[in-house]
Amino acid sequence: MEVRVGCCGWCVRGGKNAYYSRFSIIEVQETFYKLPRPETVAKWAWNAPENFRFCMKAWQVVTHPPSSPTWKRSGLKTPKSRQDRYGFLRPTEENFRAWEETLEVCRAMRAEVCILQTPASFGYSEENVKDVEAFFSAIRRDSVILGWEPRGTWRDNLQAVGRLCDKLDLVHVVDPFRCQPQSSHQLVYFRLHGIGGKEYNYRYKYTDSDLRSLAELVEKYLKEGRRAYILFNNVYMADDAARFIEVLKGLGLPVV
Repeated sequence: MEVRVGCCGWCVRGGKNAYYSRFSIIEVQETFYKLPRPETVAKWAWNAPENFRFCMKAWQVVTHPPSSPTWKRSGLKTPKSRQDRYGFLRPTEENFRAWEETLEVCRAMRAEVCILQTPASFGYSEENVKDVEAFFSAIRRDSVILGWEPRGTWRDNLQAVGRLCDKLDLVHVVDPFRCQPQSSHQLVYFRLHGIGGKEYNYRYKYTDSDLRSLAELVEKYLKEGRRAYILFNNVYMADDAARFIEVLKGLGLPVV
């Protein structure tokens, strides 16, 4: 039973060592846009404190279609005739190959968790449910915990999300100010995108009251025997995460 609090990205002035001195966990973001070389992330893992935890966001090639505005940063050129074989967790040879490249970076980084965030355009449907099942049933994991953050109309079909996550051994990744995790996984994983807006409000700064409410929610999950990873993903993430750690300590919760 433990709580780890950190940020989505290297957001602390002074570089990675400065980040390590303040937080015990990070969710690496650059892996979503373009996969770094395994040798590069292996150096990050080598230089990190022994008890530090790496998580990372999966390469967008697996989760987002070539029409996505960030796709041009992926480093992958695809012929138009095959673009419908990429992204949206489609169980295709192209996606499986992109996942293997993602997993190679996970291993080199010693990432404990890999987050697959699907866009709102990949909404709930029978076809997409089948693709989610087929994709996650087929891929290798190599002991990496997989978290799925579905956006869009999945939030109107949370029972289906819970069934999928439990069937496929996935962590249902959520912003707890928008909905609660439906999976029964032992790990609770929160990504905090700011309060307000449909999916995110990155310019929001969390109030003391917000952080107390969040701490009470975390405590509830800890009492169920689960552990919690809390990753802030807003403009003020470094400050908000540091403040939240103090709130947790004030409640006597086991924050690492």
